Amino acid sequence: MTRVRFSITMSVDGYMAGPNQTREEPLGVGGEALHDWAVKLEAFHRLQGKAGTGEVNASTQVLDEMHKNLGAVIMGRNMFGPIRGEWPDDTWKGWWGNNPPYHVPVFVLTHYARAPKPMDGGTTFYFATDGIESTLDQAKKAAGGKDILLAGGASTIRQYLAAGLVDEAGLSVASMLLGAGERPLEIGPDPGITFEQTRVIDAPGVTHLRYRVSRR
Repeated sequence: MTRVRFSITMSVDGYMAGPNQTREEPLGVGGEALHDWAVKLEAFHRLQGKAGTGEVNASTQVLDEMHKNLGAVIMGRNMFGPIRGEWPDDTWKGWWGNNPPYHVPVFVLTHYARAPKPMDGGTTFYFATDGIESTLDQAKKAAGGKDILLAGGASTIRQYLAAGLVDEAGLSVASMLLGAGERPLEIGPDPGITFEQTRVIDAPGVTHLRYRVSRR
């Protein structure tokens, strides 16, 4: 059965990106440090095509599970890149180089149509203009019964949570404060959502929480 899930890192004060996001700092001021726990892992190096290097610790399981049984990914346009408005051309192909770490169809939420962008390693970016529910339907068809990962950013997470379309939430809380930026769980008063904790993993520099998500 297809699950819609997200697995994100955020600061102790609830931010998954810092303020003033730019091409040079796509995660905003201080935001890149949120992922220090992940980038040193062998599991992360493996996703970058560098198997055999890096650390193995309690966080390894979490990173491996993020990509297990994965059939499709949904992300917001801001996560895909810094370009706003109409696409000037098709040269921008994401932050990740020619071989993005997804290896499945990726649906980018946008108001502006663009032809699909095939990449190395099995990733193809599709640009979805019909809203979050239509995009989810497209992703489910592409996933073939496997899971759908909401990769971010914060606005995309908030929209799917508010619409009651999320089944599972993974929160990796990094041991740091950002003070400002993008909060993925700030969706207004009494959103009618229940989080049932199903797991906690304590790891160097981060605590990994997992919740079953349902509507009240």
